[in-house]
Amino acid sequence: MAEQMSDDEGQQSPPSDLDFTSNKARTCIVTGSVSGHTEFQSPYPDQVLENVLENVLHFLTSRRDRNTASLVCKSWYRVEALTRSELFIGNCYAVSPARATARFTRVRALHLKGRPRFADFNLMPHGWGAHFNPWVLAFAKACPWLEKVYLKRMSVTDDDLATLAESFLGFKELVLFCCDGFGTSGLANFVSKCRQLKVLDLIESEVSDDETDWILCFPEGESHLESLIFDCVECPINFEALERLVARSPSLKKLRLNRYVSIGQLYRLMVQAPQLTHLGTGSFSPSEIAGQGDQEPDYVTSFAACKSLVCLSGFREIIPDYLPAIYPICANLTSLNFSYANITAEQLKPIISNCHKLQVFWVLDSICDEGLQAVAATCKELRELRVFPVDAREDSDGPVSEVGFQAISEGCRKLQSILYFCQRMTNAAVIAMSRNCPDLVVFRLCIMGRHRPDHVTGEPMDDGFGAIVMNCKKLTRLAVSGLLTDKAFDYIGRYGKLVRTLSVAFAGDSDMALKYVLEGCPQLQKLEIRDSPFGDAALCSGLHHYYNMRFLWMSSCRLTHQGCQQIAHAMPRLVVEVIRSADEEEMDVCDQTLYMYRSLEGPRNDAPKFVTIL
Repeated sequence: MAEQMSDDEGQQSPPSDLDFTSNKARTCIVTGSVSGHTEFQSPYPDQVLENVLENVLHFLTSRRDRNTASLVCKSWYRVEALTRSELFIGNCYAVSPARATARFTRVRALHLKGRPRFADFNLMPHGWGAHFNPWVLAFAKACPWLEKVYLKRMSVTDDDLATLAESFLGFKELVLFCCDGFGTSGLANFVSKCRQLKVLDLIESEVSDDETDWILCFPEGESHLESLIFDCVECPINFEALERLVARSPSLKKLRLNRYVSIGQLYRLMVQAPQLTHLGTGSFSPSEIAGQGDQEPDYVTSFAACKSLVCLSGFREIIPDYLPAIYPICANLTSLNFSYANITAEQLKPIISNCHKLQVFWVLDSICDEGLQAVAATCKELRELRVFPVDAREDSDGPVSEVGFQAISEGCRKLQSILYFCQRMTNAAVIAMSRNCPDLVVFRLCIMGRHRPDHVTGEPMDDGFGAIVMNCKKLTRLAVSGLLTDKAFDYIGRYGKLVRTLSVAFAGDSDMALKYVLEGCPQLQKLEIRDSPFGDAALCSGLHHYYNMRFLWMSSCRLTHQGCQQIAHAMPRLVVEVIRSADEEEMDVCDQTLYMYRSLEGPRNDAPKFVTIL
């Protein structure tokens, strides 16, 4: 997205978009003639085009539209790069930092992704790569006006954070999602030097406890903070320093606390910041050191005073007796996250019955089908639902089933995204979802337990998933599970024409299943497969499409070393990595992981010993 140049005093600005010497040079060229008279000539046609393009492309915000514009011709390619202020790179190994900074010279915001998603499930050994260090060093030299960095599944060190703070004087936003490698001492150094910091969001990241008081290191005086998220930080914080920081941050809108913040401390923070729109409550239970004779604050009043609050999360060590405190704000909520709150349907009902504006709801399956029925009865504006398991074991007795699933489809017909963990499901319920919620863009049904059929009929779940791809014409992301034959993948190949991300686990009969998908889904970008019976023939069926994909992941399938090598020889611009467990010297290829991705640079130079690049 094009962003305005910062007016902050002393901040370095990027070079002008095009290398013209002056504004006059953009409208005319002055030359001398033989007679001594000055002649005015029109500018070169290419210059006129670039002037117009420069002004037009500033308003082109979609990165896909920008990518398309850059392919028109060399002139468009050049001007598009010079006017791009936000750079998104979906795989940090797809392009080198040097190439990125050479082409995009005015970048103010960098979005960078590292490890693939299956790394979240311990399917990738620690130390695989995705280091931020070469990127921050390259941007420090080429783009000192960088203001925002968003990293996902990257390894970030304390030194990287120091480089960020010291190299970019106007740095404003840092978001670390599922990142690791840094600690509280690195955070302390970073926040102490970033005086214009507006956003520090640490989301599902691993932060080591260096016993450093990082909250205390924020600069004194009025803070520019607009968002502070640290609910993933698993160590105590200096609450007095946090309270002072919140008090001197009048622009703070988003605050998500970790489990070491008690409900009594939450009350004190809410008194200081009634302007909050997004709140993560911390533990939502009293401190262990609170005196038994102490009078508890009026939590109901404190929540009622936060009239702008629309997004509520946290509840990490919840005591349900305190839930009535949030009743006053339920009517305004558009997002509610109970994914850490082990509550029952009876505890949920008084809350959800007032959430008529709710659009996003994350919850544990402890609310059972009865709780989901209550959601369906009230939340008619719901767009996104995620139901997570309290007990993720395959042999557990799941408290939610097709009953709650079908209730949601009948009551929440504006649903666009669903992630649903369960132990039991039926084709009939999935077919009903496809008909009742045709606007679904994301459908992820995770039937825990391998090869589970329709628990009523005993049939495979083929028809249910087939109905989803047939009836949900906007579907771009699909995760399949349960007992599935090749027939389900035939459906996906025939009707999933917009599917960009497909996740498969314990599914399929033969190589034909994968062949249906690779030959039938022209928009496929990310394909994740584990524990499925796909071999070399299935892998080779995608030769025509792999250059158009961001990556392919296959773990515990039926591949051979020869099949993987064949792909590497046939597609030299594809990086083919074979990953084994870090503690295993040799493994059968069937037990290893194949990770393939396109790259302009070829094989990376930081691969650990357990990675073989073919």
